[in-house]
Amino acid sequence: MLRRHDLLRVQPTAWDAMLHCHPALADVPLVASWARLGRPVIVRRRMAGDSADGVPAALPLPPSYGKRRLAFGFASGAAVAALPPLLLRNAATTAPSTWRPIIAALLNLGEAVGVAPRVFGALLWQHATGLPYLTARSDLDLLWSISDKQTAASLVEGLLRLDAEGPVRLDGELELPDGAAVNWRELAQDGNQLLVKTMDTVEVRTKASLFRAPVLAS
Repeated sequence: MLRRHDLLRVQPTAWDAMLHCHPALADVPLVASWARLGRPVIVRRRMAGDSADGVPAALPLPPSYGKRRLAFGFASGAAVAALPPLLLRNAATTAPSTWRPIIAALLNLGEAVGVAPRVFGALLWQHATGLPYLTARSDLDLLWSISDKQTAASLVEGLLRLDAEGPVRLDGELELPDGAAVNWRELAQDGNQLLVKTMDTVEVRTKASLFRAPVLAS
């Protein structure tokens, strides 16, 4: 089952079929040759007009190309394949040298809580494509798969500390057991209600319900 932030490899035939359905995209810089160069796209949340059984996808252009986020989709059965997630430890070599100490600290935090951080945002795209996505204003966007309240609390406490001390703003989400995700900064706040993103919508959940096992129908 695909989830938001999953990376996809698209075969050129599937890419050409997508461009046929979205002809305006073919004239956008970098887009026409994207799949042929082996560059990935990312799974996004479904929007109005998306096919219920299709694959919703997106790619952001580098800041020097207007920093546009292009949204499109692939038909069910199209030649697309899920790629392994990009772990922070693997993307570290692409990060600015000034980020290296905080990346080391984040990897240590991940080991302490038992969760390997994954990358999305500018660092992912620069690492995956070689194009210039990172700027002096870039955040470090991380995705953490969390299954229980105690681990979430320990992780958020560590992220708050590192964010206050580090050279780059930390952002990102905690992925919940059902595949939905919540921004870790919102979880750190005092409010009881949180915006949670799923593949199909944005909904409000209480903190107490985030890691509650679903009630099975009898």
